[in-house]
Amino acid sequence: MDARKDTVLKVQDLKVAFHTELGTAEVLHGLDYQLEKGKVLAVVGESGCGKTVHALSLLKILPSGGEITCGHIYFKNKDILSLSSEELRKLRGAKISMIFQDPMTSLNPIRTVGAQLTETVLAHRKTSALRAQATAIRLLKKVGIPNAKERMKEYPFQFSGGQCQRIMIAMALCLHPDILIADEPTTALDVTVQAQILKLIKDLQTQNQMAAVFITHNLSIVADVADEVLVLYGGYCVEKASVEELFSRPLHPYTQGLLCSLVSVRDKQEKLPAIEGYPPAAGQTLSGCPFAPRCPKACAKCHESLPPLFTKNGHEVRCWLREEKA
Repeated sequence: MDARKDTVLKVQDLKVAFHTELGTAEVLHGLDYQLEKGKVLAVVGESGCGKTVHALSLLKILPSGGEITCGHIYFKNKDILSLSSEELRKLRGAKISMIFQDPMTSLNPIRTVGAQLTETVLAHRKTSALRAQATAIRLLKKVGIPNAKERMKEYPFQFSGGQCQRIMIAMALCLHPDILIADEPTTALDVTVQAQILKLIKDLQTQNQMAAVFITHNLSIVADVADEVLVLYGGYCVEKASVEELFSRPLHPYTQGLLCSLVSVRDKQEKLPAIEGYPPAAGQTLSGCPFAPRCPKACAKCHESLPPLFTKNGHEVRCWLREEKA
């Protein structure tokens, strides 16, 4: 079978900038990847590296001042960036859905959960209100909300944070999308609820054979959900590989630092290893590798010139140390 037929999302040379009173700041620098049906891509990196900006770009819902300045985003060979407002409205939710970071602010506080779920179904399907309500109840049951029929009448504040996230998952999956974007879906949840939500997302993704883009700053959960990992730093892709390859043989010093910083209950070291320094500010102009100021292995060339992505056996890394081995 031609692999290209299974590609549901293709991002090419994606660049995003924000225009402010102080000038224009480029925050995403030429992102490239493709995603196949049923596969999960994890996009990882520190806060401010461009993870969420990239996710919002996929649906063209950047906040005020944000602009996609270059590139293409193909959904099944259709360039999202060329679609009209009406075409985008039909695409969002129905074909590509998104679970946002904070469910408590994503749900409308003055409307019942049932009304919000039913509205989502009615907006994209030609069906009756009664059938839309039945669909909403079925979805709430599917994501583990007890007494779903009765709780349809309740408001978001009457649910816990974990339950609100389950409701957001139900809303994202109600139209059986081809692609699910999950932007830090467990950030505000405790460890036990976090594990439940991750398992729920993975199970539903597998059952429905959806492709998924999973955005997180937490590498420790990536191994359980992803097939491939893309590491962002300062708006650049610095490494991309299969999850097995990345965890067993990380090539970029930044990725190595992230993995060394993971907490382990078996780790007897008194001090947890950390990456010294701070990531570059959004829009900061750098002449060389964005990680060079913090890299313990940096040489003069690293500070002078931005390395390209070197590729070997499908493993991509943006580091001059890998030039001869590529």
